[in-house]
Amino acid sequence: MAKETKNTLRDSVYSALKAMIVTGQIPPGSRVTESDIAAKLNVSRTPVREAFNRLERDGLVTGRPRQGYAVTEFDINMFREAFDIRELLDGHATELAAAAATEKDKARLRAMLAECERLAAIPDRTTREKFQELEVGIDLHRVIAEISGNAMLHGMLCGILDKCQHYVWTELLWLDEWKIARDEHAEIVEAICANDARRAGTLARAHVRGSRENVLRLLQAKSDYQSFLAKAS
Repeated sequence: MAKETKNTLRDSVYSALKAMIVTGQIPPGSRVTESDIAAKLNVSRTPVREAFNRLERDGLVTGRPRQGYAVTEFDINMFREAFDIRELLDGHATELAAAAATEKDKARLRAMLAECERLAAIPDRTTREKFQELEVGIDLHRVIAEISGNAMLHGMLCGILDKCQHYVWTELLWLDEWKIARDEHAEIVEAICANDARRAGTLARAHVRGSRENVLRLLQAKSDYQSFLAKAS
């Protein structure tokens, strides 16, 4: 029981810190320390240290000797690289999943869609509730990769998805693409449940490509605005 509680605390601290980074509550480029986060979350430094180690593997922070951690700066080059790789991996994983999915797998995917719909129906949602929907949507892709049966593909895609979360959050929040994302996820799951590998892969690639184009527009607009301000000053 004690070990289970410890693991639950580790996971909750990791999830809370990750949410603060992905949603911008801790801005890119910020320096954060174990003691700062431990005080903020009212926990000891041990689970915070473990959370930072996991986040560094995710590519969301970088450790600085005797200076704590720096939150990763998200730029257009990193974004393009992450989404180019994600389109390839996600499409292939979805094709494999459509061929391999059992009835239990299909029920699991449908349950995740239902959870997204439940979260979407909450009136006046908090940032945390919106982030929960984001997490379920991202986890849907992780589960699809798991169903594919290719462990290496699953591991690679999970790593890329960690790096994409910040961008997906930006897209959903600023462009209000929540319903579009849910509808596209539903189409992908429907194709997997019909064991239609070609359609499932095509839909998955289009889903990633559409997200890529949306975020690229936002990042480019931000870059153009910053350039305008620099020239005007």
